[in-house]
Amino acid sequence: MSGDIIPIDHIQGRILVLRGHRVLLDRDLAAIYGVSTKVLNQAVRRNEDRFPDDFRFVLTHEEVARLRSQSVTSNEGRGGQRYLPNAFTEHGALMAATVLNSPRAVQMSLFVIRAFVAVRRLVAEHKSLMEKLAELDARVGAHDEQIAQILSALRELLNPPDPGPGHDRKIGFHPGNR
Repeated sequence: MSGDIIPIDHIQGRILVLRGHRVLLDRDLAAIYGVSTKVLNQAVRRNEDRFPDDFRFVLTHEEVARLRSQSVTSNEGRGGQRYLPNAFTEHGALMAATVLNSPRAVQMSLFVIRAFVAVRRLVAEHKSLMEKLAELDARVGAHDEQIAQILSALRELLNPPDPGPGHDRKIGFHPGNR
């Protein structure tokens, strides 16, 4: 993957939502930028002032455990991570490309930003679709009540009420009855 361009949909698949932010984990961002996770994190530590909390944050043990349970990752005691991973927001991912200062990182940062924009667009379209479904449901719900009333009226017309006892005689003059 050293010189290959990574498709945007592959990058989109790596974007997670943590603490209300869409983020890329350090290992995924490092792979996209063509460096090791260690090199990425060293560059970030050397430029700590460029990464405020809304650009990058360190995951908690609970967040790591939750992620580990959702996907297959290495165990901590068997050659896995020694440090808690960093999560980079869209702005943090772009800033990471600038501190790495490699042609590959600069080139791939454009794809990373496009992936974040595509995810944002999908979320907006999803929200718009949900609003339209709610509106349709409200409209159809009102029609359902009206249709139920119409059906009830039709049933009453098709099933005339029972006249009760004593109404079984025929109407008109009957010469045998006096």
